[in-house]
Amino acid sequence: MKIPEELAELGRKRIEGHAVEGFVYGSGPKQPKLMLVGEAPGETEIGNGIPFSGRAGQKLMEFLEGLGLTREDVYITSAVRSRPYKWREKRNRQGEVEMRKYNRPPTIKEIIAHAPIIDYEIQHVEAPIIVTLGNVGLQRLVGKSMKVTEVHGQFLQHSVLHIDENDTFQWSKDKYLLFPTFHPASVFYNPKLRELVASDQQRLKDWLQKQ
Repeated sequence: MKIPEELAELGRKRIEGHAVEGFVYGSGPKQPKLMLVGEAPGETEIGNGIPFSGRAGQKLMEFLEGLGLTREDVYITSAVRSRPYKWREKRNRQGEVEMRKYNRPPTIKEIIAHAPIIDYEIQHVEAPIIVTLGNVGLQRLVGKSMKVTEVHGQFLQHSVLHIDENDTFQWSKDKYLLFPTFHPASVFYNPKLRELVASDQQRLKDWLQKQ
């Protein structure tokens, strides 16, 4: 399924003026085995237009493989569709200092800017379960009160936040089945999370096998 092009154009327009670049569409079938909600694309994704295709994407594909799924079985999206970046100094091999773009978490204003896109996807993608990857994806749907460290690996029947015409988040009338887990990139910075991710993976696999 692909979002309407006018919605993509609205997303590009709403995020103008922020330190972001590019635009990556969600990817996957209209009736997937599950829906994945991440944070935002990175440098690799902006270059090839494929969500979760960088280092974190490799970990995500391993996670899916452990579930008995492939990329083609799932719908992949994120809270923000453009790459948020910040400039930092980096010393090259010649010892010269260069300015380079680095990934950063999206701001609340950037999340609001692209809120209509993920709202549309949640309403139109017929997924039996939504798997959130990390705090940004989780809190985009259920607010700041929940943290992935506290609710990962749980099955939550919950309303989700959607944006109204005043750019204010409101709760949906419908409830969705959510399964929070850690962002695939988290194990790069905290290897101790591997065991927790593996435990979450097994719980989700058990659920999928019962469907």
